[in-house]
Amino acid sequence: MDGSSGRAARKARQPKGEPVRGVVQPGQLAPLVDEAGANASPAEPGYHELLPIEPARALALVDFSPPSVGLGERLIRMAYRLGMPGAMFSGPRGKKARTRLLATVNNSLPGNRMAGTAIRAGHFLVHGAKTPIAQVDFAGAARVAPPLEKTVHSFSWLTDLEACAPREQGAPVAERILSAWLQANPEPPAKPGKGPAWSIGNTGMRLANWLAHAPLILSGDKALRSRTLGHIAATARWLDRHVTHAEDGLAEVAGWVGIVCAGLLLPDGRPRRLYGEAGLIKALGELMGDDGGVLSRSPLAQIEAIALLVRLRNCYHATRRDAPPAIERVVELLVPPLLALTHGDGGLGSWQGAWAVSAEDVDGIVRASGLRTRPLRDVRQWGYQRVVAAKSILQFDTAPPPLPAHARFGCASTLAFELSHGPHRLVVNCGGAASGGGLVPVRLEQGLRATAAHSTLTLDDANSTAVLLNGMIGSGVTEVSVDRKTLTQDGGTHATRLEAGHNGYAARYGLTHRRILLLRDDGTELRGEDLLLPANRKAKRGKVGFAIRFHLGPEVDVSLTADGQGAGLLLPDGSYWLFRSGSDEGAVTVEDSLWVDGQGRPQATQQIVVQGMVSRGGGTFGWVIKRMN
Repeated sequence: MDGSSGRAARKARQPKGEPVRGVVQPGQLAPLVDEAGANASPAEPGYHELLPIEPARALALVDFSPPSVGLGERLIRMAYRLGMPGAMFSGPRGKKARTRLLATVNNSLPGNRMAGTAIRAGHFLVHGAKTPIAQVDFAGAARVAPPLEKTVHSFSWLTDLEACAPREQGAPVAERILSAWLQANPEPPAKPGKGPAWSIGNTGMRLANWLAHAPLILSGDKALRSRTLGHIAATARWLDRHVTHAEDGLAEVAGWVGIVCAGLLLPDGRPRRLYGEAGLIKALGELMGDDGGVLSRSPLAQIEAIALLVRLRNCYHATRRDAPPAIERVVELLVPPLLALTHGDGGLGSWQGAWAVSAEDVDGIVRASGLRTRPLRDVRQWGYQRVVAAKSILQFDTAPPPLPAHARFGCASTLAFELSHGPHRLVVNCGGAASGGGLVPVRLEQGLRATAAHSTLTLDDANSTAVLLNGMIGSGVTEVSVDRKTLTQDGGTHATRLEAGHNGYAARYGLTHRRILLLRDDGTELRGEDLLLPANRKAKRGKVGFAIRFHLGPEVDVSLTADGQGAGLLLPDGSYWLFRSGSDEGAVTVEDSLWVDGQGRPQATQQIVVQGMVSRGGGTFGWVIKRMN
């Protein structure tokens, strides 16, 4: 996103004299939603009341431009960007100040006490898999699973260690691991990407974590403290030069966050802070869409972006400064889309490589953000629709997979849905591709990204969008149409109707897939219809195999009906639901499946599959999921 063109486009979309959509007016208690999302209820899971804030322009999408500064500061920022040392602008006659930290940061981000306890016992615990710390190659020459690499080299484990023990007990453990890491990585390389330790994302997060958890790593041996401070300064200088070579948008944001944190907490940091703030705000503009969803469409990336900005805000507060208004507004934009993917149990749906992140983790990041708001229901640009009907919550993927430039674990999930009732999940997606390398084997990662791992229709066991290695996405779905309506039914009841279609199978099979979902407002019945329509006037001859999959939640007890056209679904609360297929062309079977839980661990589940052959001229397949008691 070009900064000037993006600002011009946003200003053109904002009518003069009218309030911006989704903005809380003075004296109101209202959700941060667009016009279509105004009916969210305070009783919804994940609801957090949004307090009155600034009027009109406050929550419009921010202008992604550097903070307003005077001419002198602009010249300092420009000179620093061109390579002039920061000491030239602050020390007497350009004398470099002694490296030290200017403040102690109060960490507000939640850590994992279980993972922290495992570290004290000598193991890294990542998604249920234990790795002895003594066996970790901190130089990164022997590559390990990405989740473990990120934990080790970003030093995110410091937050877990701080959460499980007092400083005097955690500091010796942290210093032992830090010493081993510094011995394996004595100085930054000439270029980024020389192993996982020196990717821009891991380096930016590591620098921010070192500064935020300085009491854990700078409280002991004087020689280690001096060495660590020298490495912190060298890492900050390395990021200054290489941050724009990040592996993706989120990694670049992490790099800029590390730079700004160093500018706040290291001596002679004012030029670096001014430089970093300008780069960070530009990078945020390229990371997210107008509704606040990150362009990777991943809930994990959304959480990571919030966590990075919260940690940065803590560094501002430590130095008795307020974060720039643009950064605060970005946090306000990031939280409501994330809450749109919460189910009745408070955890997240399984989308774009994410596992079903637990309610505790979601609540922790929202509390750390300091924002109290309702979820969006129609996050159209991010690509998800949300319907709340009494105790039932429906989530629907109505967008193409992310572009390869943004995808870390891109999934071919277009037109998949999830359904929960109260705290129980009825229909889910497998999820968890990003946790491959913990208890989920790495070899399953590509399978978990496939269309068949999601609750939607597949043709000929093929993905609607090609799933490639290293998290990349290939050709397939390029266009998705979406229509949302509220219908009045007999007896005065209402229902929400969602209709969406994609062209992912048009090139290979000459068919487009359309899906219609109709959820009653009492939440007791979801009717669905999957339509295969010829992409061109002249349909192809022959038949092709199809399968419509409904992956079931881990608590669902399923059994086929006697006529073979349906299945009974029993939930732990005693409610009994019936799945029925309305098509004679497909047989209903129950097969094994997999669901990755809130800690990134695999759980054995089952799935209902409606499968058969369909003419290349198209077909229609109806089904219903209905509560019977």
